Amino acid sequence: MVHPDPWWQDEPAQTLVRGRLVRAFIPFVEQQPFVLIPEGRSDPLSHEKATYRMVPFSLKDRQPPPQIPVAGLPHAKGERRFVYRGKVRPALVLSVGGDDVPHSLVSASARWITSRTILVAPYFGADQDGSRGGWPPAFVQRIRRAAYPQYVWDYLPLGDVQESILRLDQIQAIGSDPKSLEVMPYRLADVPMQILDEWLCWLVQGGLSPDGLLSGLREGLLSAG
Repeated sequence: MVHPDPWWQDEPAQTLVRGRLVRAFIPFVEQQPFVLIPEGRSDPLSHEKATYRMVPFSLKDRQPPPQIPVAGLPHAKGERRFVYRGKVRPALVLSVGGDDVPHSLVSASARWITSRTILVAPYFGADQDGSRGGWPPAFVQRIRRAAYPQYVWDYLPLGDVQESILRLDQIQAIGSDPKSLEVMPYRLADVPMQILDEWLCWLVQGGLSPDGLLSGLREGLLSAG
């Protein structure tokens, strides 16, 4: 995809804003997770350790797991412990989480009710070796030409990650705590952010405005072959 110039701009401040580039743990959301099933304690007198087994999760399994008191893994009614495969990836901030809630409304509530999350879309390195499970080159070429609403080709301003694919169909919430993410010193410039907003509308609404920036850009890219 041909970028307007500049596409990325330096942002030394550590504030979270729309268009900010971050690194965060991203689970493989399309893969089946596992559930931790407690089996017992090797030392019956210790509440610090327990043995678990992992089983594939099925939504049809309504049987609650057995409860074994473990200090490090407290159990709450209706909850389960899941295990996901994942990876720390670059991600693009799409929302910084809405407005603050007055403390007077939630002073007696649990923290999770108002803990701030942000919405991000993850980047995947565009390893173009389809024979080894990477991205087939012909597919990447189509993504470069803006052929699909869920994929955005990009060239990240990072030394270890460059040609990448942004997955708008994997937008997800993550915590905004510094332990949950690393803020990178870059963000999308204003025009690219406008293009991305149009791209999101294309994905969600199923169509592009003929007068938008993305529509004209995409027409030129597709006509180039």
